[in-house]
Amino acid sequence: MVATPQTIVISGYYGFQNSGDEAVLQSILNALQKQSAATGVSIEPLVLSIDPEWTTANYGVKSVHRMKLQEVRKAISESSGLISGGGSLLQDVTGSKTIPYYLGIIKLAQWMGKPTFIYAQGIGPVNRKLFHPLIKSVFRKCAYISVRDEQSRQLLHTMGLGGKTVEVVPDPVMALSLPEEPDSQATIVTAAKFAHTAKRASAYTEDAYVGSDISLPVVGISVRYWEGNRAELNAIASGLLKAAEKTPLHFKFLPFHHPSDNEASRYVMDQLKDVALQGSKISICEDALHPLQMLREVEGCDVLIGMRLHSLIYAAGRRVPLIGISYDPKIDHFLDRINCKPVGATVSLDSEKVAAQVLELLKNGSDWRLERESLIASLVSDAESPARHIAEYLHREG
Repeated sequence: MVATPQTIVISGYYGFQNSGDEAVLQSILNALQKQSAATGVSIEPLVLSIDPEWTTANYGVKSVHRMKLQEVRKAISESSGLISGGGSLLQDVTGSKTIPYYLGIIKLAQWMGKPTFIYAQGIGPVNRKLFHPLIKSVFRKCAYISVRDEQSRQLLHTMGLGGKTVEVVPDPVMALSLPEEPDSQATIVTAAKFAHTAKRASAYTEDAYVGSDISLPVVGISVRYWEGNRAELNAIASGLLKAAEKTPLHFKFLPFHHPSDNEASRYVMDQLKDVALQGSKISICEDALHPLQMLREVEGCDVLIGMRLHSLIYAAGRRVPLIGISYDPKIDHFLDRINCKPVGATVSLDSEKVAAQVLELLKNGSDWRLERESLIASLVSDAESPARHIAEYLHREG
């Protein structure tokens, strides 16, 4: 007997073509399909997206516009529950409207009597104290809560959720893998879908190419705008120049959020032009919009320097030695989980340290991998825990 499909609405920062958040969605979809098959529950995802057509084309799932209230209400009313996550949805650093939006979606589902699930979220920073009781009120009525680090759990407890079970789990992207790997979750994405998003792959890997054709150690670089004076980007550029003075390198820029990260990447690239005269090479991957495309690009790096959290998570999952630059507590929290420390913070980044760490990891990358293999393997294994809880809940209630 075939189980009746149960629609689960997924709310998050989707459709904006931010590679990290799209990777979160891909990972959640993969885990839900795998865990629903294991429990005998048929789950049909429906994603709230700023670009429903793009989301449907890339992931093969139903999608409605996240800002069209009537469509959202209808989707939730016809569903078996709502997932909120993952990512940093409940924070007020990027603006005061973010928390009310995501809490409002959860509250709407609760008003309709639907079970709500918090999926591996990074909570905070929440600097406006007026949001604390609102988060507490909504989360108390959730059927399941998971967060991606201990600091998020502690923050929820300070808001008054000490009596509520909050599971600490890895970021879902830790489990993301490529389609050709045995038992890969990514095989859930069909070859046709992947081909749809990869049709321009042959063009993007050498876009803005500068330098020689010889094979060089690849340093992946994920930057974003943060400090107003661009001090951190200047320090990164200076560090890369210092490293290139020691040995020719291929600097491969990986924009995770379009178009702002493209602009930040090119800001740094402009300061590196002279390295091509010394035998080094510069390129930028601007068309790696699907998370599996970007994952493949990261895998091809020998070392990765990352400001974006998910660039570091991609690298860790692919066992690529990484260098994190701190601009937000979430960076430090993740690095701590894999026994790493940031090379510095954006406000006081030392270019000499950046260069030294690049050269050290290029020389001793195998030692870095060996020291962290058990930690990373454990995170990969545990990353599906929220999907397993949700599938088991639906199985019990169904």
